[in-house]
Amino acid sequence: MTTELLWILMLIANFAIILGLYRFLGKLGLYIWIPVAVIVANIQVVKYVEILGLTATLGNIVYASSFLVTDILSENHGKSAARKSVVIGFVAIIAAVGLMNLALLFEPGEADFAQPHLEAIFTLLPRITGASLAAYLLSQFHDVWAYHFWMRLLPGRRFIWVRNNGSTLVSQLIDSIVFAVLAFVGTVPTSVLIEIVLTTFVVKAAVAILDTPLVYLAASWKERADAIDEAF
Repeated sequence: MTTELLWILMLIANFAIILGLYRFLGKLGLYIWIPVAVIVANIQVVKYVEILGLTATLGNIVYASSFLVTDILSENHGKSAARKSVVIGFVAIIAAVGLMNLALLFEPGEADFAQPHLEAIFTLLPRITGASLAAYLLSQFHDVWAYHFWMRLLPGRRFIWVRNNGSTLVSQLIDSIVFAVLAFVGTVPTSVLIEIVLTTFVVKAAVAILDTPLVYLAASWKERADAIDEAF
């Protein structure tokens, strides 16, 4: 199976899980997905793959899906709910990194085989971790702010595509630039730094564009649920 086909299957799986959680659990389901997404993304990010000739980290799909969640929350449940999801994700990253690094301090037993693999994935690199946290907070809070900016400017369901893409694409660019600059400036040539920014942004932007119909679908579910509530 080609990498491109696997990428599409990964994208579909992420979208299907998010829709399923929202359909059956509502806002709670989206809150559940946020920590899953940020933790899985920070594990997958250590794996590099080639997609259409571009070198990219695998975690870009699941990480980008967190912006879909904040956009659905912004559209259907308001700014406060969306901002709460950002805080949940931030706490999840801190907790996961802290607990796993504490686990690495334990002396492995004679039968242990996992220690070197866990060290390779979870060993705390202050600069990388700091860059990741800063990029997450700046880009996610910008996404929430920008979504509501566009909502005030262009209200109405038919402009969801503007709100979704107008907020997420800029936020993805902020995320890619902030992370790459804080994590790698001074350690790699400028040309490599630019390539890192461009490749990660292209992958995340593709996810952002493809998830637009899902925001419309989630909005229609919310409208039907509200109509039923009003009827009773």
